[in-house]
Amino acid sequence: MSPAETLWVYLAASPLLWLTVTLAAYAAADRLSAALGRHPLANPVLIAVAVVATLLSVSGTPFETYFEGAQFVHFLLGPATVALAVPLYRHWPEVRRAALPILAALVAGGVVAVVSAVAIAFAFGAPWPVIVALAPKSVTAAIAMGISRELGGEPSLTATLVIATGIAGAVLVTPLMNLLRIADPRARGFAAGLASHGIGTARAFQVNPLSGIFAGIAMGLNGLLTALIVPLVLRVFG
Repeated sequence: MSPAETLWVYLAASPLLWLTVTLAAYAAADRLSAALGRHPLANPVLIAVAVVATLLSVSGTPFETYFEGAQFVHFLLGPATVALAVPLYRHWPEVRRAALPILAALVAGGVVAVVSAVAIAFAFGAPWPVIVALAPKSVTAAIAMGISRELGGEPSLTATLVIATGIAGAVLVTPLMNLLRIADPRARGFAAGLASHGIGTARAFQVNPLSGIFAGIAMGLNGLLTALIVPLVLRVFG
């Protein structure tokens, strides 16, 4: 067998196959996005998700088998979230000067994200586990899945909703901010991180480093706020 065939046989018999597929799909998607000038629609996460989902469907691979290999990426969500403290520490003086607008935007955005999602789902008669899974959709998966699990939701559904929210936000944030004529990179980044967590933060870094820093700060702070308000909001609707 050729080296490529030998590698394939080895990977196919081990959980490393789907971890390798996941990383390779994202690497290829990121290169394609760069070649297309980082257009909002050429989102690397969206492309990689589509590629992996297609491969899983064509090969008939159940999610459990996929997750057995790709769970290392899931594990890294926790450390990546904690690492958001680094940009917050490095840019603390600038953050402190903008503390009041940051706090106002955080409370307004975080509360609206949770209440609007729960209220719309409740109005359409969604089952309670679905409502619980939907409530923390605007925070990073590591936090959202923990909130959902503790409150009786389905973590896997929450993860799907989190990814969908992040992709939608990453695609829409640049044209929406341009339409609203919001030019301040801090405001643009904070809005992206607040509404669409890690995927929006990655998009913000692609557009402007300062936007990315404030997106990361918003992502971290909103994770904390959402963990506090979701139980209160669900209690009102429950």
